[in-house]
Amino acid sequence: MDQVGILIVDDDIISQRALKHILDSEGWRVRIVPLASQALAELATGNWNLVIVNVAVAETRGPLFATLLELARAEAAPEGTVSARKHIRVLFLVPLHLAKAVHPMLERDGLPYSAKPYHLHDFLEKVSELLVEAGAIAEPIRSIGGFAAGKRRRRDLSSTRHTRDGAMFASREDYQMSEDEMREFERTEEEEKRKKREKEKAPGSGLS
Repeated sequence: MDQVGILIVDDDIISQRALKHILDSEGWRVRIVPLASQALAELATGNWNLVIVNVAVAETRGPLFATLLELARAEAAPEGTVSARKHIRVLFLVPLHLAKAVHPMLERDGLPYSAKPYHLHDFLEKVSELLVEAGAIAEPIRSIGGFAAGKRRRRDLSSTRHTRDGAMFASREDYQMSEDEMREFERTEEEEKRKKREKEKAPGSGLS
């Protein structure tokens, strides 16, 4: 199976980094674009299994939003066909200030969305279920601890205190990550990287 490809369309730097960190930990191919025009160009390549899009960037009356609605409404091709492998799924991220306007539109068609800030457990379940629909993974991941199960997970999780029993970001299933907590996560990551660089440069480290 080809490497899973996830396109993130968001101009929020904190959100970008948090999403990329956890999705990268699966070994998936993740690309972030902050502009609707860039997202349309990426969609034209056909290289993506899942698009995670902030509706504030897509703009509900813009061409990107219309394109993504069409993709999201499309039925998956039968399993085992070429079309099934190329089927693109969409997860809409809805900031609180747009919820009243956007939620009815998405719920009317039963389209998947996640509120910002995220309930990480629900968010990750939706991601895995959509990747199954896209034919990118064989079965859904039913818990946060089920994500990041490979070598990269062990490396990444050892460098951050935002874990418990292998569960990324969450200390309970209904955990909601606030913007302040996302900033704290980023600060911790940068501090760990700084310490690692200093250790590598220290005399006697054996590294040049």
